[in-house]
Amino acid sequence: MSELGAPTVSDVDLTGQALVGMSPGLHGVLAVPAGEGPWPAVVMVHEAFGLTEVMKRQVERMAAAGFLVLMPDLFVDGGPRKCLRATFRAITSGHGRVWIDVEAARSYLVGREDCTGRVGVLGFCMGGGFALVAAADRGFDVASVNYGRLPRDLDDALIGACPIVGSYGGRDNTLRGAAAKLDAALEARGIPHDVTEYPAAGHSFLNDAPTGPAALRPLMKAIMGAGPEPEAAADAWARIDAFFGLHLAG
Repeated sequence: MSELGAPTVSDVDLTGQALVGMSPGLHGVLAVPAGEGPWPAVVMVHEAFGLTEVMKRQVERMAAAGFLVLMPDLFVDGGPRKCLRATFRAITSGHGRVWIDVEAARSYLVGREDCTGRVGVLGFCMGGGFALVAAADRGFDVASVNYGRLPRDLDDALIGACPIVGSYGGRDNTLRGAAAKLDAALEARGIPHDVTEYPAAGHSFLNDAPTGPAALRPLMKAIMGAGPEPEAAADAWARIDAFFGLHLAG
């Protein structure tokens, strides 16, 4: 991670994008790197537990590496309990409010004077699945898929996809074989990519603290190997920063 100083972090109102079908009251966490821009931008899509303090630190971390980063609150209509199922359905179908909300975030970034106009998408867990589907024909120049579920029609979903960097944990039993399958599909389509599975890591290994309801964490640990894995996280972030730096340059 580049030593650029502490970024400026704030909550931003995205309703000014006024896209038809977007969530009323849509807002997000924006982090602006220290120094003078313009910078390439990243729309960051949160995990299934919502825009938590852990997710906010991920926004700040990537901004400190030199990217203008915005994470929209995709559960603004009622939190994870109310919105999660509808959000997963939208990701699977490729249309719905979640797509409009992310487009509002992308449009907001592109419209800023301190943005170079090049934008990537990065997601965790639920957001990782979203980032993978969003890699094709959604206006993004690069995508980072972190322990995201693969679509059933993976080959079709990758038609016209931008470069993709993916990170998975070998101890995540819910995504066993996903990294190898994604790597093979990207290779077959000739899409620039970097997909790695970390044997000692599980789901959500990029987080710096456990997430989700405390009562569910032992079960998540047992089934998904969920939880921080600092060594794998450090390597994965270095790969992501380099991959985004390469494909968002210019």
